[in-house]
Amino acid sequence: MVIFVIRQPIICVMGHVDHGKTSLLDRIRSSTIASREAGGITQHIGASEVPLNVIEDVAGPVLKQFGAKITIPGLLFIDTPGHAAFTNLRKRGGSVSDLAILVVDITKNFEPQTYEALDILKEYKTPFIVAANKIDLITGWRPQKTSSFAESLAKQERSIADALEAKLYELVGKLSEAGFSSERFDRIKDFKSEVAIMPVSAKTGEGIAELLVFTAGIAQRFLEAQLNIEVKGPGKGSVLEKKEEKGLGTTIDVILYNGTLKVNDTVAFATPTGVAKAKIRALLKPKPLQEMRESSSKFYYVDSVAAASGIKISGVGFEDALPGSLLISTEDKSYEKEIATEIKDVFATEKVGVVLKADTIGSMEALSRLLGAAEVKISKKEVGNVTKRDVLDAFSMRALDPYNAVVLAFNVGIEPDAQSESEAANVKIISQNIIYKIIDDYKEWLDSQKKKEREDAAKSLTFPCIVKVLPNTAFRISHPAIFGVDVAAGRLKSSVLLMHENGDTIGRVKEMQNNGMSVGEAKKGESVAISVDGITFGRQVKDNDVLYSHINDDEEQLLRSKFNYLLSEEEKELLNEISVIKRSNK
Repeated sequence: MVIFVIRQPIICVMGHVDHGKTSLLDRIRSSTIASREAGGITQHIGASEVPLNVIEDVAGPVLKQFGAKITIPGLLFIDTPGHAAFTNLRKRGGSVSDLAILVVDITKNFEPQTYEALDILKEYKTPFIVAANKIDLITGWRPQKTSSFAESLAKQERSIADALEAKLYELVGKLSEAGFSSERFDRIKDFKSEVAIMPVSAKTGEGIAELLVFTAGIAQRFLEAQLNIEVKGPGKGSVLEKKEEKGLGTTIDVILYNGTLKVNDTVAFATPTGVAKAKIRALLKPKPLQEMRESSSKFYYVDSVAAASGIKISGVGFEDALPGSLLISTEDKSYEKEIATEIKDVFATEKVGVVLKADTIGSMEALSRLLGAAEVKISKKEVGNVTKRDVLDAFSMRALDPYNAVVLAFNVGIEPDAQSESEAANVKIISQNIIYKIIDDYKEWLDSQKKKEREDAAKSLTFPCIVKVLPNTAFRISHPAIFGVDVAAGRLKSSVLLMHENGDTIGRVKEMQNNGMSVGEAKKGESVAISVDGITFGRQVKDNDVLYSHINDDEEQLLRSKFNYLLSEEEKELLNEISVIKRSNK
């Protein structure tokens, strides 16, 4: 008989460094274990579980105020804050995290990692709440001994409440720019269409009650289907981290989101070379927080664990486990295929594209999604440091598309020989530890390359032009002939080969002058004096002659394809006219 239960939602905390992610988690923990009551917070590997009875104890008055009733068993907060935890907590097609809390310092507003978190949340379509942290830093704010924001706000001076309101609406504006409609939590009518902003202070605890209540309420109202799990089914989890533990060897930290894991289960997971299996020798949980300071041993052993929870797994064969990998307990080959298929999807590449190196599968998948959205193709994907081979692979792209001769390195090192090779081969390595920034840096590099290419093309290519020889302006008849012309259409450049309307070439422009000053280019409507060697004025060229720039077949092909965007509509028509003249002369 299959038994289903409602598990607690998995909540990931994200935000910019120093905005208070860790402090907020610490405050939630300290608020809920302050009384050291039985049945209080439970510490997991990489997570802290706040059970229902603790939420009711901390936020009782708030529950009563809003007439709310919580039916989920509690909340499982991920203790490893930031994008790395979120992207590594992955299952096929999305993130293991059911809900995210985006922490924003209300005194600083959005900063780089705030935008990074928003990009990731948007790409994974994960619902989130904004915790507007550090309200205690608003000038004049008087901290109150309460965990309720509403209760504390009621005791603030009107001018302070107005200052808070102004800060909140700055956040509303930033979220709107990012494509999200938002409002303070107690003014929202439709939580499906608006992002709730929760004013809090991790330092004083104000707002923690509302944060817990509304996080639980939103999860149980909108995420009920995904919280319904099979208790005794195969354990399914996500590898959060791989570690070396003294006395245990290589261990993996796993967030289990479905089913049960037991000692001696065989688990399948991804490695850099495919799918591997290992037998669970031990399942370890950390001792409760209130004992951590008093105990010399950090862990205790369990025989089994059910979702949702964080667990440390010890066994032989986890040395190559990839953080972000799906982990499944099974003897069934079909599950091995599921992981293989998933890895194949994540590491899928195209024939032409950039080389991408990242620290984990999760980061790789998030970057692949965001690069795809930016229409950037990827020819190679690997987890690990940038090697000389990566640089050579990027170099090989140059012949196919020079814009792809680049290595994007996210949160990984660059080996010395790779750095040397990149300099020798002129292959750009863009290294970053912020996901959205690596994409921005690539776009910036791309723009600079295109700009340089445009400038080089403008200097070297022959562009379509028509000039009319001005009467009575022959300053010298030959060696070289110097005469005046008016640019009737297009642009005339020095070194351009000129031809008559019948296609006969006459010679190259050696130099151009405008009012006695040498110039490299003359545009439509400008009159210049040009010198042409190898002709005699009055024979090959006469007053009022109409001359065209002669464009060879290779340059014409480039202008029609790669550099077509450099031509005006008039120049495109003129190029067609020049092509007709050349063909008729063959």
